[in-house]
Amino acid sequence: MAKVTFNEERCKGCELCTTVCPKKIVIMATDRLNSKGFPPAEVVEMDKCIGCAFCATMCPDCVITVER
Repeated sequence: MAKVTFNEERCKGCELCTTVCPKKIVIMATDRLNSKGFPPAEVVEMDKCIGCAFCATMCPDCVITVER
């Protein structure tokens, strides 16, 4: 199973990662903001992640790490 981690403090909430996920499991958090005032990205159902790393490749700030 793949593991996706986010450096939430560096996330600027651009939502690019949410547009490329083939499983549509990357979303923007609705319950919290980072110190810059942006909702960070998160994975809602990690067990559905296929480890494609499209989200990490798309992220302009290198916020996302995918481990297989």
